[in-house]
Amino acid sequence: MITLKRILVATDFSDASKAALVYGRELAHTFGARLDVLHVVPNLAKYYAAESYTATFPEIEEGMEEAAQREIDRLLTDEDRHRGARAILRTLESAAAGITQHARDANVDLIVMGTHGRGGVAHLLMGSVAERVVRTAPCPVLTVRHPEHEFVSSDTLTAETKSDV
Repeated sequence: MITLKRILVATDFSDASKAALVYGRELAHTFGARLDVLHVVPNLAKYYAAESYTATFPEIEEGMEEAAQREIDRLLTDEDRHRGARAILRTLESAAAGITQHARDANVDLIVMGTHGRGGVAHLLMGSVAERVVRTAPCPVLTVRHPEHEFVSSDTLTAETKSDV
C-alpha cells in the first residue's frame, strides 16, 4: 500500500509548475498528506561573482526573495492553509539541490514538479532541473508537463454536463 504523508510541490511559477500544483494539491487531499510548496531563489553570487570580485547583490536578492514570497503565498488557497500547507522559500545556488535538500530535511514522500520539456540547444545550455531532481531525489518524483494529461473523474464530467444544460 502506498502511503503519502508529505508531498512537496516545487514551483518556478510557470504554467507547468501551476499544473504540478493541481496534481500535488489533489494528491495531498486524497492521501491526507501535508503539502509543502517550495520555490528556490537563485543565489546571485554564484552567477555574477568572479573569484576576484565576491560582492553579493543584497538589494537585488532581497527584492527577488520578497517578490517570490508574495507569489508563492498567492499559490496557496485558504483551504490549503487550513489543511496545514506551507509556502517555503529557499535561496541556494541550485534549484535542484534546494528541492532535493528540502525533500531530505522534511522527509518528503513524493515530489511533484513541472517540466518544460526543453530539447536540443535549450536543454544543453540550461539543463533540466526536473532531470537533476529525478536523478538525486530521496523519494519518487512526479513530473507534469503543461498542457498535461487531464485526470477527470466521472463526478466532474457529470457536474460539467449539468452546467452546460
